[in-house]
Order: sequence, then C-alpha cells, then structure tokens
Amino acid sequence: MSGDTCLTAMCPASGAKPKTYSFKGGCLGNKYVRLNVGGSLYYTTVQVLTRHDTMLKAMFSGRMEVLTDKEGWILIDRCGKHFGSILNYLRDNTIALPKNRHEIKELMAEAKYYLIQGLVDKCQAALQDKNESYEAICNIPIITSQKEEEKLIESSAKPVVKLLHNRSNNKYSYTSNSDDNLLKNIELFDKLSLRFNGRVLFMKDVIGDEICCWSFYGQGRKLAEVCCTSIVYATEKKQTKVEFPEARIYEETLNVLLYETPRVPDNSLLEATSRTRSQASHSEDDEGFELRDRVRRIHVKRYSTYDDRQLGHQSAYRD
Repeated sequence: MSGDTCLTAMCPASGAKPKTYSFKGGCLGNKYVRLNVGGSLYYTTVQVLTRHDTMLKAMFSGRMEVLTDKEGWILIDRCGKHFGSILNYLRDNTIALPKNRHEIKELMAEAKYYLIQGLVDKCQAALQDKNESYEAICNIPIITSQKEEEKLIESSAKPVVKLLHNRSNNKYSYTSNSDDNLLKNIELFDKLSLRFNGRVLFMKDVIGDEICCWSFYGQGRKLAEVCCTSIVYATEKKQTKVEFPEARIYEETLNVLLYETPRVPDNSLLEATSRTRSQASHSEDDEGFELRDRVRRIHVKRYSTYDDRQLGHQSAYRD
C-alpha cells in the first residue's frame, strides 16, 4: 500500500482531527510504535528512537508533545523519503550513504532537523570527498616528443586526431582575425573530443613547428592534414594568417571514423574511401598490387604540403 493510499485511509473525509498528547515511551519498552512521516509508514521501537540524544528522543520520552490520528499513527510532518535511513543510523550507528550528491544533501537536511549530529558529520565528510575526487570525462594526451607521438599512434586501436597549435612559431605579425580563428580551432577540438570520446583518440601537440595544423590518422597511418595557416602580403610586409576551415575539419573527422576497425589492413575500406576507381579489369594479382599503389598515392596526395602557386595566393589550408 502506498503512502498516499495509507493517508487517505487514515484521514477519512469525516473531519476527524489529529490528537495531541505527551508520549509516555517508558511504559512501552521494546514494543513497536507506528509512524507516519509525510505519508510514508514505518514501524520501529521506542528503544531505537530514544537511543541517541536527538529530537526523536525528546518526542518519545515525554519531553515533547506528539501528534496522532484516530488510528494511533504518530504523525511527523517531514518528507519520509530518507526516514528509513535515519532509523538505520539510530539502530546501528552507521549507514551506507547514497551515491548521488543531491540525495546526500537531502539526507543531511533531515539529519539536521532531527538533530542527529553524527549523521550530519558523516554526510558532510562524504560531500567533501566528492568535491576533492572526480573522474575526467575525456583525457587528452599532450605530446612532448616525436617519439611519444609515434608510440601513441602506433599503439592506438582507435583513429587519431591531432591538433598542433603553437602561437610562438610565428615569424611575422598576425592578421586581425588570426587570434580569434586560432581560438576557434582550439574550441572545435574540445567539442569534437567530447563528442567522439571513446571512439577517437584526440591529442594535442604544443611543441611542433606549425602554428595551427590538424592531422588525421587511421590504422596507424596518416590519412589527411589540414593546415590552417598561410603567409599573406599586406602593405609591403608579410603577415601570418590563421583560418578556421570548420567544414573541412568536420569532414576529415568523420572520415577517420571509417577506420574504427581492428589493426588489420582493410583493402575494401581503403578502396571505398579512395577518390578514383580503376577503369580496367585485371587479374587478381595485378588488381591487388594496383589497389595498394593507388591507396598509397591517394594518401600521399591528401596530406601533401607542396603548393607551387605564388605566395600571395597560397591557400589557407592544403589539400
């Protein structure tokens, strides 16, 4: 029977009013008493209720008046959600606290109302521990050497996305929007690392030679690179320009998700993600050799940084 149903049964519409009297607990000894705490019903003994020097001891030792209904239920106008935990603490002087921080606060509020100082101290200690200990949602390795980077990429069973950003690498002054775009790249990296945490290994490099550059790896190989910097001319002097190619970064990040496979060369996957298809039919041996050669050239082309255009017209990122 739920608490609401019990309340309806105990408080009929006849207009019966609860009675107030001083509770003579000493005459009951270990006999059970019936408690209605905010609609939740509990059975316990006076001995448990008077074991500690609390408000409940004052209520059930005759020092305070208690309110009862016509059926003999003792009414306590508090939320009954945690009253079972209160009783357990009074019985055993210990309790298993809730794991949820909010529920610990609720229990502590009830303990303060009933003046159970030992339980209040226990709740406060648990809340302090939860403040000092936390679990990281996402761990981002910071690259400190080339050897460390290679080891991380080779040992990872996941695709890898690396952001290299090092503002101090610049030899020239920055264009007006470069600082904002650099921060946008870093912000996007943080968003992607949270969005694809567990599926992709994200890492940062702050000691590389570039100013802002994204690299994408799958199955231990470099698949693509998006360099966000270029040199431009303005009023007869060179300036460094940092751009924010958001769509390209999203595209390459989604592409590396195709490599969420075991560390085994997957020719069918590499063929599906290549940019050209073979037009002629060959034997199985020739076809396998041509596929490997085609994939190699495609990947080299995708992250090649060579650009033979004039410096003033250089693209903000390389393809």
